[in-house]
Amino acid sequence: MSDQTTYVIIGAGMTGDAAAKGIRAVDESADIVLVGEEPTSPVPRPALSKKLWTDPDFTLEDADLHTAEESGARLVLDARVDGLDLEDRVVTTSDGQRFPYDRLLIATGGHPTRVEGLEPGDRVVYFRTLTDYHQLRRLSRSAPYVAVVGGGFIGTEIAAALVQNGCTVSLHHPERTLNASKFPAPIAAAYEQRFLDAGVDVQGGSTVERGEDRDDRVRLTLDDGSTLDADAVVVGLGIEPAGDLAAAAGLQMAEDGGIVVDERLATSAPGVWAAGDVAQYPDVRLGRSRVEHVDNATTMGDVVGRIMAGDDQVYDHTPYFYSAVLGVRFEAVGTLDSSLETVIDERDSGSSVVLYLDDGAVAGVLLWDAEEEGGEDARDAARALIGEQGDAAELAARIPQ
Repeated sequence: MSDQTTYVIIGAGMTGDAAAKGIRAVDESADIVLVGEEPTSPVPRPALSKKLWTDPDFTLEDADLHTAEESGARLVLDARVDGLDLEDRVVTTSDGQRFPYDRLLIATGGHPTRVEGLEPGDRVVYFRTLTDYHQLRRLSRSAPYVAVVGGGFIGTEIAAALVQNGCTVSLHHPERTLNASKFPAPIAAAYEQRFLDAGVDVQGGSTVERGEDRDDRVRLTLDDGSTLDADAVVVGLGIEPAGDLAAAAGLQMAEDGGIVVDERLATSAPGVWAAGDVAQYPDVRLGRSRVEHVDNATTMGDVVGRIMAGDDQVYDHTPYFYSAVLGVRFEAVGTLDSSLETVIDERDSGSSVVLYLDDGAVAGVLLWDAEEEGGEDARDAARALIGEQGDAAELAARIPQ
């Protein structure tokens, strides 16, 4: 009998990469199998919508996570897992491959939310993967008119990337001002103005009801009945957690389709953990949460890998999220909801700290025009404010410039 433990990770994203490396850091003899639905090895997803478009000196080689080299994991790519036998501890792929496991991690992430009638194709991109990045790069070379659907992180970042690369871009989102539901009115207005100044046709109050890839153009039908034709369409409407496999296996699920885990990221089944976008976990500051951002993916991935390999710790990290577009970077912790009471603390540097207060307690913190380098002190201070009450100016002053 071998003493070697076999770990199977379903999902070859950033969480799977970090988990494989976390396992290896604790269990040097581990047999790690990383099964991914995508045809490429794990990549840092934020680079796909930001730095690879805006920094000519940053290449895919620079972004390489070196998963196999650094973790020793066997990568099984372009393979969809459609069978999970919890009793016999076997994972099965759609092409008949079987992977027995001692310990299993489900890190399946999510699938992009679809527009009715609009199927992925040569001119329709539901942006999420490296394959999507390559496709959109090819499309952008002819400087087409691209309609971007969605005003969240993906939509805004892709709209900014495309307009900076010579495309004609319209951005369709349902709010009166871009990100008005998240940012206080003056910040939302300034944010939208950056897109307008860059040449993006920002179409607020514009909900896309359905789409159709026609012979020569892609037609979108809006909620007011009007239509528009574009050379290409990029959809960034968020994701739906890929929890179908777990649900079919009988794991405890959250109402939003995520997998319920405890503070050690264990599911309701022995020997099975879940992490990343698909995991609903007990955040020590925010309560039950499911977070779809890179800080959570990588930090949770590392922690769950170490826990699976026998490390005695819990996941007590409250993740931050960020975006960087058209010369402005912002970071945030907690809930960004502009219907809450908001307090803006403008700094001499030109940056701002925004507190979101719910019954006097800090529910969220926005660091506007935040510095990328050396920002961890500000992030830690922002985390520490969650749940705090007191004078808003004094609370905001705790966050270093």
